[in-house]
Order: sequence, then structure tokens, then C-alpha cells
Amino acid sequence: MRPFIINPCAVAVLGLVLTGPALAQENIRGAATGPTTAPGFSHPEQYIHLQDVKPADNMYPVVPHPDQDKDAAEKLATLAEKTGKKPNIMIFLLDDVGWMDPGFNGGGVAVGNATPVMDRLANEGLILTSAYSTPSCSPTRATIHTGQNPLHHGILRPPMYGEAGGLDGAITMPKLLKDAGYITQGVGKWHMGENKGSLPQNVGYDAYVGFLGVSDMYTEWRDIYFNPEVALSPERFKMLEAEDFNHYEVHCTPADTEKCENGKLIELDYIKHLDKHWLDVSLAFLDKMKGSDKPFYLYHATRGCHFDNYPSDDWAGKSMARTVFSDCMVEMDYILGKLIDKLAEVGELENTLIFFTSDNGPECEIPPAGRTPFRGCKGSAWEGGVRVPTFVYWKDMISPRKSDQLFDLADLLPTALSLASVPGAKLADLFPKTTYIDGVDQASFLVADNGLSARRSRIYTLNQYFAATRIDEFKGVMTMEIENSVVQRGDFGGFSGGIFTDTGGGITFNLYTNPQEDVSIGIRHIPMGVPIMAASGAYMKDLLKYPPQFKIGFMSNNPPVYDLLPQMQKLHQKNMEEQGPGRPTP
Repeated sequence: MRPFIINPCAVAVLGLVLTGPALAQENIRGAATGPTTAPGFSHPEQYIHLQDVKPADNMYPVVPHPDQDKDAAEKLATLAEKTGKKPNIMIFLLDDVGWMDPGFNGGGVAVGNATPVMDRLANEGLILTSAYSTPSCSPTRATIHTGQNPLHHGILRPPMYGEAGGLDGAITMPKLLKDAGYITQGVGKWHMGENKGSLPQNVGYDAYVGFLGVSDMYTEWRDIYFNPEVALSPERFKMLEAEDFNHYEVHCTPADTEKCENGKLIELDYIKHLDKHWLDVSLAFLDKMKGSDKPFYLYHATRGCHFDNYPSDDWAGKSMARTVFSDCMVEMDYILGKLIDKLAEVGELENTLIFFTSDNGPECEIPPAGRTPFRGCKGSAWEGGVRVPTFVYWKDMISPRKSDQLFDLADLLPTALSLASVPGAKLADLFPKTTYIDGVDQASFLVADNGLSARRSRIYTLNQYFAATRIDEFKGVMTMEIENSVVQRGDFGGFSGGIFTDTGGGITFNLYTNPQEDVSIGIRHIPMGVPIMAASGAYMKDLLKYPPQFKIGFMSNNPPVYDLLPQMQKLHQKNMEEQGPGRPTP
């Protein structure tokens, strides 16, 4: 083979100078065929290149927006001058409703349950397309109340039929708001413990009307179709009647810190009317607050649409789909509308932030269930299990828009306290220095015109595991559920599968190009994976410094490293100190 020789004359003729620097700057961005002329575009909503900072050592890091914070503070000050008080806060929490059940996310009429009220309010407010719950109901409710994810508040799964596990000892949003001068009213599903310290009146509520457990606890064993093995067995039925959990609707007030007052027995008839009754309770509370010089916090947690749904005659067949789930969705839309009408009637609509969401994704093991376009269901940390339909409405205060930036329901506590004049790092003063706060203050994200999220990353949990981390559109996975790994027939979902606790180290999903999370791009797109690994390592370091709690969870043979014996924790801590959690973030 003849050697390849460059002709110097030809080079001179072409006017080329073969020098190192000239060649090096020819094609720094483009393809092997040549440089690109496209400048690209900057999107201020994307943060993977930014540095987030901790407001305090025991608080989750944020991306600061000082100008935005100032704009929001000015809007809030103007409103306070007009109303003479702090803003009201109403949380409207649905149960087991999927991301695509309401019309504002593509469901509604398209899936046979029109939601005109939800759609109108959403489109007049801020729609959050990447708002996150935990995988199941009790952990989410505790997250809303404590500003912590399940690893830190310790309620890793729902307590059932009198099991221990609850909020006992936690610092909660209603308690902090009450201290800030708010009237606090809770209505509906509780499910955060029935022990004395976890009762609503002992964690900050001036009054609470609802039930202490979860819908199916009161009905499934009574139903000859769903649980004939109990309902048609006198001995087993008697066992459930005597089971040590509260079987009644309750009324809880600080006048009796030992227990709640029992109301009606919840059985197969009264279950149909609970949401109507709870609506009446909230309406009466709003009537009472008319003209009050004090702000209020109303937590309205619906029974619907958790299984089993028993529509009353007023709602059976009301939806086009004519399923009990869709009938429930139509009723929930009506209830929300009545609450909005009452806020307007009593003159409090303009001074009330309304936060609409669900406690988790659809419960796919019990059809008919909700809908999600994403992979997974309730009980899993796939997007379908934890990305929930969410909007924030505040008349004349929140400009209509849609955002895919990150919002965690843990953010509700810091955001509510910020509206109550305890913004940002000041929140840490209300907690022991040993308590970790996973939520971040999102008040300016919601209120400022074209506000941006304060959250660069989001931590996913699954039972006792730190499962995944998301930054921008990228989600790095460590632990997740294979929902059909055990059963391949019938209805399966988040609670029926097996869990993998380790991967090969390179599983990353692009949730824009692959929202179904079935194509990993981790090895091809390592530059995006490294910042996610760094953020995950930083949070692992926080878990070692602020260890997880374990109040109630599933039995497991595979504890995570941060829950191992103290000597293993020390070894892991030593490794983190000597080698660090990975590359600095970003």
C-alpha cells in the first residue's frame, strides 16, 4: 500500500494552513460532517446547568429567584392592604384520581366524565403538569401536612384496619398556620393515624369532620360481591365489626384531645352520601368565615374517587361513561363548583389560594379506575403512580398559564407558610435543627407573573427506598417496581408487583421523548446523567445526616443502605466524606 502524502503545493493553492489551533476551532459543535449554524435556544425553565443552594442545612436546595420573590411580595402586600389580613388557603384533595381524568389534562369529556368546573378554574389559573405526590394516599397526606417526603415523616404506606402509624409528634401545616393566626378546618378523609397524638385536633385543626381511615375499610367487608368470604361468614363479619378501628364518621375538636366524637356508622348506604355531607360542612364553615378578620385554612379531602365508589341516586349514571368511577368524577366536579360559588358569595374568593390535586395516581388493581398516559399506577414510583392532576387558582392573583416545572406536594407547607409571612429560610426557625424539610417555598412561582419554580430536582420514594431523581426532563432510576413481575393475568398495579432495588447504574429516562419510561437513554446521554447522579448523591448525604423514620411500612428482606446497622452507616458516611457524593452539582 502506498503511503498517503499531502502535497504542499495543493495546500498552498487551497489557502489552507495546517496548524493545530486552526483545526481545533473548526468544528466545536455540530456533527462529523461539519459545524452547525443553528444557535439553539435557551429555556429559562430548565435548570440542569444551574447551582441550587440550601436555604438552611436542614432544608432541600432551591434555585433562587430574588427579583421574582420581590414581585410576588409586592403583589401579596397590595392584596393584604386591600383585605386587611393574610390570604386564605384551601386545599381540595381528590383520592386515587389519575393525571388524565380531568378535562384540563386531556380527560374529562374524552373519557366520559365531563369536568367543566375543574377545566375552567385550571385554565384561569396555573396548571402544573409535573406536580408530584407519593406513591400512595397516607404517605401523600402526611407529606402535605409535614413538608417531608415519606422517608423523613415515616409513614411509608397506608395504615389499615387499626394498624399503628401516624403523625404523632410531627410539626404540621395546620399547627403552624394556627400559630400564625389562621382558623383551621379539616373535612373528609384523614388516614394519618387513629392514635391520640395523630388525631386531627392534636395536630393543629380547630375542627375536623370526616372519617379517620379510608373508604374501603368501611365497606368492602360488608359487600357480598366484593368480600363474600367475610360478608357471608357470621364469624368473620363479627371479627371485622369488633376490629379496633373507628367505624364511624367523626367530629374532632380540641375540646376533647383524647378522642373524636362518633357520628353516623359508615355502612353501604351512608357511604353514598359522605361527599355530599362533607360539602355541607365546608359550606357551613365558609359561611361562618364571612366577614371574619382572620384568615382560614380549609383542607377538603374528598372520599371520591377511592374504591369502592357507590354513587347515590343523584349521581348513578350521570357520567357519559356510566361507570361508578366516572360518576364519582362528575360529582367531585360539582362539589368543587359549589365551594367556589360559596367563596364568591361570602366575599373571600379574591383572597383565597385554591390548590387542586390528587393524593396519587389511579388504583389499577381495582377497576373501574382512573387514567394516566404514563407508566405505572398507584403504589409505584413510575410517573403514572405519582404525577397527579394539579392546578392552582387565585382570582386576579395567578395569571393563566401552564408549567411543566417541578412541584412536589411537600412544597405546600413551605408555600403556605410563606403566604403566612414565614418565607424561605425563616421556616427553619419553626422546626428543630434535626428535622429535615423536603418541601421548598414556591409562593413566588405561583404568584409572580410568569413565575419560575424554585425546585431544580425532585426525589422519588417507594416504600422505604430512595427510588429516583428528576432534573428537567431527565429521571434517573435506582429502585422501581415491575408491576407484572408476579402476576401476568387479571388486574395488577403498584401494590402487586416486585421491586428491583438495584440497576446496572445507567437507567435514565427522557420524560419528554419517552413518557412511558420504557426506553433508557442513560448510556447514550451520560452528560445529562452525571448531574442527576450528583443530586442523588447529595440527597443520600442528607439521608445519612437526617436519617429516615419508620413508623409504618411493608415488610422487606432488603433494607436500603441508609437504614442498615449503625456500623454500616458509619462506613458509608466515611466513604461519602472521603470521596464525596459524586461530581459537584451542577
